[in-house]
Amino acid sequence: MEATVAERGQITLPKAVRDALGLTKGTLLKVELDGARIILRKNVDDAISRARGRFKLDGFASTDDAMRAIRGRAPGDPLDT
Repeated sequence: MEATVAERGQITLPKAVRDALGLTKGTLLKVELDGARIILRKNVDDAISRARGRFKLDGFASTDDAMRAIRGRAPGDPLDT
């Protein structure tokens, strides 16, 4: 795949690349140089922060209660001996 640098230094990423990485308008990319190569990385923190707090705990009062239901204990609970 190729992209052409426009007059103002902008490039258009091929649609296949945008689709594969889920890039949409406003997605932050980190730009790094590695010798003569340019590395673009999707800012994963951005996606995680947008998703935070959007999921329900299926009726559990806390994540510890959910962990107890799944594993029988939560982090910090004493081990049964």
